[in-house]
Amino acid sequence: MKAVRIGIIGIGNIGSAHASAINGGDIPGLVLGALCDNDPKRAAELKELYPHVPVYENAEEMMDSGLVEAVVISTPHYDHPPLAILAFRKGLHVLTEKPAGVYCAKVREMIDAAKESGKVFAIMFNQRTNKLFRKAKELVDSGALGELKRSVWVITNWYRKQAYYDSGSWRATWAGEGGGVLMNQAPHNLDLWQWICGMPVEIRAQCDLGKYHDIEVEDDATLFARYANGATGVFMTTTGEYPGTNRLEIAGTKGKIVLEEKRLVWTRLEMDEREFCQTPEERKISCTVEEFTDERYNGHHRILENFGRAILYGDELVACGEEGLRELTLCNAAYLSSWQNRPVALPMDDEEFYAELQKKIDGSRGVKNIRTAHTEEGSYHSRWNTNW
Repeated sequence: MKAVRIGIIGIGNIGSAHASAINGGDIPGLVLGALCDNDPKRAAELKELYPHVPVYENAEEMMDSGLVEAVVISTPHYDHPPLAILAFRKGLHVLTEKPAGVYCAKVREMIDAAKESGKVFAIMFNQRTNKLFRKAKELVDSGALGELKRSVWVITNWYRKQAYYDSGSWRATWAGEGGGVLMNQAPHNLDLWQWICGMPVEIRAQCDLGKYHDIEVEDDATLFARYANGATGVFMTTTGEYPGTNRLEIAGTKGKIVLEEKRLVWTRLEMDEREFCQTPEERKISCTVEEFTDERYNGHHRILENFGRAILYGDELVACGEEGLRELTLCNAAYLSSWQNRPVALPMDDEEFYAELQKKIDGSRGVKNIRTAHTEEGSYHSRWNTNW
């Protein structure tokens, strides 16, 4: 069987899980070609853990080794674009962890490099493989919900204690992570929101900095979106609420869907509400209700296998890397809106955002050159799939 030789850059928690899965033969079509971590101590540990796999402390040296055909980038956020650009220029395929980067201008450079290289470019939006989110997208795309009116996502079960933020000087800083709950915990949800409902034309947001924790970035955010057809959307998230909620409701002219507690409930109207609104008779619209339940799944495995098959056989990607720009645009627009206390039209001014971000970085107490935390568990945490 044909297989792609994979190099993993950044062997922290998620990088360790990827390495373990590929090395253990859990991902058809992928073999572990090399590992890279810029921490000498970590590199030494990896040589003990994977005695038959070459280990590098320098990513470019690994890329030049001839041992890998593709790389998985699981480093801190700021490093994703420059490493991907380097890999593309060296003729390698790339799968990057989320988010695509910290600011859109750099991500656009990464996308341009991918197009110039002609190589496969994917992003680890593993929750797109979830059965219920895929069903929601199917219903919206097919027109089964009619024209969209409103979406509301309350995703507040990202609770974190102060000790989590105190575990590294880079955590929850503008220089280290580039943001808070929107940049770190909620990118999957922002991606799914736009993947299912489409991109809005305007974002208005309130991002509260250190509302519940001693941190310099946001731990509570509310976004209000407007769409081209007049529909509205609200997205609420925080790491300071317990117990939290994960509830997505999407309403259209032909009904609504609600995703919560591992279920999708689809309420379908017998006729379009806009048509019913103009009928003279006094009656209610009848409706039918259909329910779908979640299934056990490993989204990381599915994305990794899909990446390999895209390289080997030309399969369509579940999440092409270019789509990481959409999720990041929502995040960047929310920050800019909150910082300047105004609505931000999309597409936004990337340079204006970067100038404002640089001010935050200049005043940050964090450090930019950071190392990834890691465990030797080598397994995927359940919260890395769908956190119901």
